[in-house]
Amino acid sequence: MAKRLKALDAVLAELEKLPAIGPKSARRIAFHLLKQPASRAQRLAAALTALHEKIRPCSRCFNLAEDVLCDICSDSGRESTICVVEDVGDIMALENTGEYHGLYHVLGGVIAPLDGIGPDDLKIRELLERIRLENPRDVVLATGFTVEGEATAMYLTRLLKPMDVKVYRLAYGLPVGSTLEHADEATVVRALEGKIALN
Repeated sequence: MAKRLKALDAVLAELEKLPAIGPKSARRIAFHLLKQPASRAQRLAAALTALHEKIRPCSRCFNLAEDVLCDICSDSGRESTICVVEDVGDIMALENTGEYHGLYHVLGGVIAPLDGIGPDDLKIRELLERIRLENPRDVVLATGFTVEGEATAMYLTRLLKPMDVKVYRLAYGLPVGSTLEHADEATVVRALEGKIALN
């Protein structure tokens, strides 16, 4: 039996922990990196290290940022609407459409009791505080059309009802059971255009 290569095994083990990377994909990536000059692997390692050293959550909306505020929160030209999303990937999906020009708030997930995630595990208190302080024109609930995403949107709607803010939900241009991050841009545009009022 051939002796195991510890360095290769270590890389394979780490790659397999990434989403959508199984053993075969991990091997392809590792062998691809082995064929590259050492400088390319060093640049990748440096970029991954910088990711954790330089990127942090925006103190206002919890998007990714290199400063205290993200580029979107720092942009004084953005409209006074807050779009509530599950994760940072959802912001990228909405921004890629070029149709939404407001602000965001990243919840950090959805209410999922079976997974042990309740309202206190999300950035809901921070959202309510932002709405009190910033008095946005509208709030758009852009959680996914999963059972958990719908439950989170309904929960937020109840919390926002007594506040003086118009609440919208993305239209069902997105298939039920999907998330924004995996939708094509045309579908996201239709969902934004067809948002519906919840109060």
